[in-house]
Amino acid sequence: MKILAVDSCTAVATCALTVGDTLVAEVVLNNKKTHSVKLLPLIEAMLKNADTDISEIDYFAVTTGPGSFTGQRIGISTVKGLAHATKKPCVAVSSLEALAYNLPSSPFIVCPILDARRDQVYTASFEGLERLTPDRAIALSELLSELDGRDVIFLGDGVPVFKETIEKALGKRAHFPPPHLIHLRGGSVATAAIKKIAENKVCDYNLLTPFYLRVSQAEREYLEKSGRA
Repeated sequence: MKILAVDSCTAVATCALTVGDTLVAEVVLNNKKTHSVKLLPLIEAMLKNADTDISEIDYFAVTTGPGSFTGQRIGISTVKGLAHATKKPCVAVSSLEALAYNLPSSPFIVCPILDARRDQVYTASFEGLERLTPDRAIALSELLSELDGRDVIFLGDGVPVFKETIEKALGKRAHFPPPHLIHLRGGSVATAAIKKIAENKVCDYNLLTPFYLRVSQAEREYLEKSGRA
């Protein structure tokens, strides 16, 4: 079973190829280029280096959110195009769940955080790979109050933004992984997808949709101006 996994929900673009339980190739790119420019060439180069044709892929896995609204749409659109061309099924993966797969054996509560702006984060909590909370958008202060008194390891693009605040609130109970495990990785998306495939949680590409936890900034500003917020 060959899985091509893709993520572009944050500033990082990543993709991976797995064959069975083996990670054959993985690329993680964290630079200033836009996902619409770099994602497809990233996938093509990875498959070429892995001597794998796109027609050999059995499943396409993609993170559907939460995260950057534009990034979500780019990743999903890319996978939709590939799945349509090859007539292969897809697997939708939560970006927060995929992050938890970076640290499957952590002795601490695993808390992925993505910067949602306005001092809010997209987050969920996991114990091992067991989900403790649903994906949600929440004020960082509220999240830290919930986690007070527990040893927690934080990862995701919210870490560099909020690390100082987290350490001040939780002290020695706040933990952080090494740099290569902070951000989403294609291999983790693929590993999460393997479990979903075993549970028959697959879909046609037409059913892939972005998972939004709140309205976009443009919609929010419109509602505020119209007095409907």
